[in-house]
Parts: sequence; structure tokens; C-alpha cells
Amino acid sequence: MKQKFNVITSTCVPLPLENVDTDQIIPARFLKATTREERFFGDNLFRDWRYNSDGTQNKDFVLNDPTYSGCILVAGKNFGNGSSREHAAWAIAGYGFRVVISSFFADIHKNNELNNFVLPVVVSESFLSELFESIKQNPRMEVEVDLPNQTVTNKATGKSEKFEINGYKKHCLINGLDDIDFLIQNKDKIEQWEQQNA
Repeated sequence: MKQKFNVITSTCVPLPLENVDTDQIIPARFLKATTREERFFGDNLFRDWRYNSDGTQNKDFVLNDPTYSGCILVAGKNFGNGSSREHAAWAIAGYGFRVVISSFFADIHKNNELNNFVLPVVVSESFLSELFESIKQNPRMEVEVDLPNQTVTNKATGKSEKFEINGYKKHCLINGLDDIDFLIQNKDKIEQWEQQNA
């Protein structure tokens, strides 16, 4: 069983950049691994932005700024475009993010996040701008993501928005099930259907 989703309330890490592609999320040179080694991929999330060419930390990059923390990444429009590599979702999950909020996700990356127990939350551009402003004014402000009710709330302003999610994926996240877990859980129903339709 994977970590179940319900209501997540957390401070946020802001990444107000548009068109962040999967090669920026996890550079191609780290794709040699074919299994999901969370620590490895998490350590190399946004590698070329987090580290200088000599291997030292880029102190200007948000993940290296102790002002910001939390399990919610707030990203600019069109997050996860480019290559369909699942490793990008592995890196986001491996770092410890459980939610990514943006006004638009590339479809394949959005599905990869869901398959790796990271919840992509699509909000309006105005709500996203307000989130960035609230975080800028107070890095300790929190956002509440309520998966059962499909709402995201900026606790600094009290404003909320509804977000959409596939019903099957919502069920899996709330119950901590991946696709295989779901099939095993429904093994009896599948066998019964096969017998009735043999």
C-alpha cells in the first residue's frame, strides 16, 4: 500500500517559471536507471538549477533557500512539457513533493505524477498568481489541498478553487492503490465476470 491521500496542508515551494520541461526537472544524463530509486532521483531534481557547474549549490535557487519548504510545489504554467519520461515524476516524488499546483500541465507528465502518487492540481491563472503573491509575502503561509472534496485553499486569503481529477485516479490516491493493487483488490470481481462471460 502506498501513502494515502486525504487532506494535505503544507507550506509551499514556489517555482514561478513557465514551460518547465522534463529535462529541466530531471536531466537526461540521469535516465540510465530503469528502476524507481527515489533518493537518487529526488537528489537530482532540478539538478542543473540546484547546482553550479563545479558541483556547489546554487544559493539563488529556491530548493536551496531555507526560507521555503513543504510538500507542495507551486509551479508556473505548462509544467512538465517535453519528453514523456516518467523519471521526472519519480524525481518530484523522490524529493518529497506530494502535490504540484499549476495552471496547466502537459498531459503525459500529469498522468505520470498521478501514477507516482503526486497530485497535480490545476488552478486558474488568477488563483495561481495570488498563490505566488501570498507565498512571497509570507513564506510560512499554508495551502490546503482537500482531495475528497477536490478543493485547494489559499489559507492566507481564504480563497478556494475546485479542481478536476479522474474518478479512478482519485479512488486510487485516497486508498493508496496503484494500478496493480487495484486489480488485485478486484480479483474476485474480475474472475466472476470472466466466468459469467466465458
